Formats: sequence, structure tokens, C-alpha cells
Amino acid sequence: MTTTSRRIALIGVGNDFRHDDAIGWVVVERLRTRTLPPGTRLLTCDADPGRLIGCWEDADLAVVVDAAHAHPGHPGRVHRLELGAHEVAHAPAASSHGLGLGEAVELARVLGRLPGRLVIYAVEGADSSLGRGLSPAVAGVVESLARRVEDEITRHCEATASG
Repeated sequence: MTTTSRRIALIGVGNDFRHDDAIGWVVVERLRTRTLPPGTRLLTCDADPGRLIGCWEDADLAVVVDAAHAHPGHPGRVHRLELGAHEVAHAPAASSHGLGLGEAVELARVLGRLPGRLVIYAVEGADSSLGRGLSPAVAGVVESLARRVEDEITRHCEATASG
């Protein structure tokens, strides 16, 4: 695969008006200032399953960053989940949305519309109430998570260039 034929989608999922639920959008904005490989699209989405599938449609790699709720939670903890297009495993609904990422993955799997690789970074949040701005624990992982996502994309490009 050549550099010009790579299709990479970086998707920040969430709501910019629900504090930590905006982590995906914040990471995407942070990465807009970086030089990413050609063919990388930076997108934001509200977690609607149909829109999410449209965002990663025809992507060789889709990286999704979203907020997650866990009980007990550890705000700022990052979870990484990877799913290949032909895997049958069901991705857990880790999203902080009622319907969202888990349902989008399952629907895309059933319809045969998963990307070649789907990597999800789910960040445990502390505050999803109405308002803007990340909690300190979640804000504290933005830069390291942006670097992890950037490295994920770079490794993918290097692997496809050599393979």
C-alpha cells in the first residue's frame, strides 16, 4: 500500500457541552496542530451509530477516542481496545452515551462496514454534567493520549508501507 492510498480516520466522539464527554473532541483538536500522515481525516461525532459508521467508512484504520464510565471509576484512566474488520467479537459498549460506540461497532460488524482496523481509546471520566471544560484528571491525560494516538497512526503507516 502506498502513502497516498492510506485511509485513516481519527474520530473524536462526544459532546463538547458535557465536561469530560468532550475528551475525544479535545484530542482531535490537539492533533490538528501536528503533522499527521497523508490520508488522515480528523473528525468529530456525537456518537450516533449511523454517523460513526459514516466516519470510518472505507478506512484502513479508524482510531476512536471517547469518554467512558466505569464503576468504580478511575478518572483519566485510558483503555485501549482493538478490533479487526473480520473479527466476530463484540466490542463492549464503553461509551458514556446511551446509544453509541458499542452499538455502532455491532451494527457495522453485522453490515460488513467495519474499518480494516478499529482502535478505541476510552477515557474514564469524572464529570459528564452540563458545562464546558475537562475535569483535572481527564485534562491531565490529553497530551499523553494525543501522543499515543499519533504513535498508533505512525505504526500503522509504517506497517502498511513495509507489508
